[in-house]
Amino acid sequence: MRKKIHYLNYRILIPYLLLVIFGIIMVYSASSDILLVNGFKPSAYGVRQAIYALVAILFFALPFFTLKLDLFKNTKFVAWFLGISIVLLLYLFVLKIVRGSAAAVNGAVGWIDLKIIKIQPLEVAKLALVIYLAFFLDRHDGSFNSGHIIENLLRPGIVAIFMMFLVFMEPDAGGTAILAMIVIVMFSVSGMPTKNALTCLFGIGLGVFLLVFLVIHWNPKFLQNSYQYQRFMSFLHPFELQQKGGAQLVNSYYAIHNGGLFGVGLGNSMQKRGYLPEPYTDFILAIAAEEIGVLGAVLVLGLLFYLMWQIMEVGIKAVSQFDALVCFGVTTIIFTETLFNVGAVLGLLPITGVTLPFISYGGSSMIVLSAAIGLVLNISANEKIKIEEGVLSHER
Repeated sequence: MRKKIHYLNYRILIPYLLLVIFGIIMVYSASSDILLVNGFKPSAYGVRQAIYALVAILFFALPFFTLKLDLFKNTKFVAWFLGISIVLLLYLFVLKIVRGSAAAVNGAVGWIDLKIIKIQPLEVAKLALVIYLAFFLDRHDGSFNSGHIIENLLRPGIVAIFMMFLVFMEPDAGGTAILAMIVIVMFSVSGMPTKNALTCLFGIGLGVFLLVFLVIHWNPKFLQNSYQYQRFMSFLHPFELQQKGGAQLVNSYYAIHNGGLFGVGLGNSMQKRGYLPEPYTDFILAIAAEEIGVLGAVLVLGLLFYLMWQIMEVGIKAVSQFDALVCFGVTTIIFTETLFNVGAVLGLLPITGVTLPFISYGGSSMIVLSAAIGLVLNISANEKIKIEEGVLSHER
């Protein structure tokens, strides 16, 4: 423990802690008015977010930093972690079949309510998939240029597709896309020829484009009453459908416009007072832009991208294939979540309910992302120790 702390990567730790602290402040600011109007303590969600952050740091980030890295490369650990995540997803799948829409929250069955905390299995599945793919691809390092790429990637591909299917059936298109991005990126950096990776990416992109084009122009009746279809149409025509689902995006625009460059001041947002639904979750960035301005929001996003770059740098410099793949996978999670969240807030992408990493309200996301950061810090410390021991050995 003491040895690892000496090699702690502060270029990752400090941005992570700053983002978590800013998230606690913004959750309190974005939720206090709504809570007060409904007869609750205005600090309730802010305090909960602080507790989530404390639990995440002490019981997940710290252990993932201090544990031996060999544990994460252990077959039994990887199998159990992956198995638990799949079982949780299967539980939601069965729950949706048995209870149907009665179990849905905002059109999707994505949470397991344990009273104290709601677990979102998708969050667990993201990190489990990263560790599983890193483990598998590290074991098969160098075998993807032999002309048997499909054969070699078949087993992890089937596992990933099965997980994506379960998430898609919740239904959660955003979560499915994040899992798909993890697979594409990790396959691409594991030794798969660039041509194959780009072909796969182009094929997926073309398929999504054709599907969207078909839905827009066909306008099928059997989809028109679904929550997800209405959200998609609200993304295309937010002002025309303001009373049928477009209000969230419209009020996001108003919040950003009201804030201008420098904001109206922390705690002074108007859109959080009943205009923007659940402003402390996936649209917390709009409230931040209104209160601290566009420049302030850009600085926050800049800090997020700085964190991603530092994690990527650890992966690029890593000697171990497993370590590098984990870093690339964690970066993909944070980047894709940020991309989908910012895209939804700005109206550039459909609203999928993807939260802003470390800032939006939620225990599951905070805990899993903190565990991921702890693992990356562990990898960074061990790589530094390896380099130092190698230098000392050479000098002797």
